[in-house]
Amino acid sequence: MSAEPAYKKIFERPESLKDNPTHYCPGCGHSVAHRLVAECLDELNLREKTIGVPPVGCAVLAYNYFNFDMVEAPHGRALAVATGIKRVHPDKFVLTYQGDGDLAAIGTAETIHAANRGEVISTVFINNAIYGMTGGQMAPTTVLGQSATTAPGGRDPSLHGRPIDISRMLAICDGVVYVERRSLTSVKEIRKAKKAIKKSFQCQIDDLGFSMVELLSPCPTNWKLSPLDAWRWIDREMVNTYPLGVIKDTTGYEGKK
Repeated sequence: MSAEPAYKKIFERPESLKDNPTHYCPGCGHSVAHRLVAECLDELNLREKTIGVPPVGCAVLAYNYFNFDMVEAPHGRALAVATGIKRVHPDKFVLTYQGDGDLAAIGTAETIHAANRGEVISTVFINNAIYGMTGGQMAPTTVLGQSATTAPGGRDPSLHGRPIDISRMLAICDGVVYVERRSLTSVKEIRKAKKAIKKSFQCQIDDLGFSMVELLSPCPTNWKLSPLDAWRWIDREMVNTYPLGVIKDTTGYEGKK
């Protein structure tokens, strides 16, 4: 009889994720989000037909980590580029991976109109409430009182306006079938985030319409906090502006076997 193996591998790198060292700052949520996206693509057997669209921002080097076809878009134009790709190749699985400065600022028009048209695209939205790559400027999603290089005294509603909840804005569009907001601050929340991402991907597989998952993600470097304090800040402060949970769901998946 052959000897039993000395060990059994129960955890490994997803096929949809390259074996590259990360460039992200310690405590950043992008690397966790990358893994969740990759795991979902593998589990749904989508890697060979996926085209990812990352724009400018901290996610600009996502093509160094994702092991599938990628097309980089100009800043804010990811959903416009993704729309063109999906319409030319409707058989492909098209994914955008965007930050808050991109999706909710320079790309507001592209985001709203793609969602309103019901483009059959899945979007993963990383909300860290600040411009990460360019030095910590205030973003549309920066919460009230939060400091930024362009708002050193904290965001003041009378001067800067209030934060934009882009997920709730998109939820009123008829073309949007599913929007959920989760965070990346604990194992429990990360598991919920993966479930939401997988559901968003299923929406595209079933040709239902536009879907988006927003992930509250820490940015310790620009928040000037330790990784642990950054995670705590999301749980203590950020969720008050951006409550977690399902924002819109017209998929009809619940209750089905």
